[in-house]
Amino acid sequence: MIKDSDILSLAKDSLLTQAKALNKIAGQLGDEFQRAVELVLNTSGRTVVCGMGKSGLVGQKIAATFASTGTPSFFMHPAEAFHGDLGMLTQDDLLILISYSGETEEVIKLLPSLKHFGNSIIALVGDNNSTLARHADIVLNIAVEREVCPNNLAPTTSTLTTMAMGDALAVALITARDFQASDFARYHPGGSLGKKLLLKVKDVMHQENLPVVEPDKNLKDSILVMTEGRLGLVVVIEQDKVLGIFTDGDLRRALVNKVDMETAAIVDVMTTNPRLIEPECMFVEAEEFMIENKIKALLVVDNDKKLTGIIEIFDR
Repeated sequence: MIKDSDILSLAKDSLLTQAKALNKIAGQLGDEFQRAVELVLNTSGRTVVCGMGKSGLVGQKIAATFASTGTPSFFMHPAEAFHGDLGMLTQDDLLILISYSGETEEVIKLLPSLKHFGNSIIALVGDNNSTLARHADIVLNIAVEREVCPNNLAPTTSTLTTMAMGDALAVALITARDFQASDFARYHPGGSLGKKLLLKVKDVMHQENLPVVEPDKNLKDSILVMTEGRLGLVVVIEQDKVLGIFTDGDLRRALVNKVDMETAAIVDVMTTNPRLIEPECMFVEAEEFMIENKIKALLVVDNDKKLTGIIEIFDR
């Protein structure tokens, strides 16, 4: 029976071997990769990914990543394509064909039809002298020295390099298209991620019973308003416009300095020039800003600097 220590050793060796394979692939990238990215960018049709077996499973992931990041794409099963699904294609579509050997029968059988249709082909292969490589417009080499499978049979390291190459293409395309988080949200409306990316500050800000005081309010009464507001702050306003903010941190400093709460006006101890944000800003931007500046809340104001709400870092 294999020892626990041997299991861990095998796992670590597997990960390190695969990491080395990725480093090697990265070192080989050159003009062909640049041409592949430009070909996808300039394609007026869709980017169709096609592969058989494990390559097909990886191809489905690549197509899904492309589609969700601004590159219209779908996966086409090569065997089904040979029996009618080639009708999915238009002559403007670009094909990414995946075959580690470059000789996968179901993929190779599609080449005459694709050549007849006039589709451009990017090949992801492990053999630059293979049939697929010879008939492709662009070849991206995903070759590995061997699989981490002890028998050097099960696709393991090669599927990793294939997926990594697909991700590298996706990242380059995302950057080239200037694809932003707001764009990503449009394609991911479901689930917490989509909701978070689509939210605006106005959708989650506190709007009712805001803790506000006039500048001449004494500190003691202002603290009572802050306590009732349950936001850990009070906003100082004059004629509906924000003058400053008084937070839990300001209160601690006032106590250390032994400020007289009965006589001190809130305007004398407030923080001036508080951080403000507009209601139409994206929530993720507000959240990032609060995290980067280590602040708990932002005051939401309109174009006239009038207070319309308060947003906390944990609001979603």
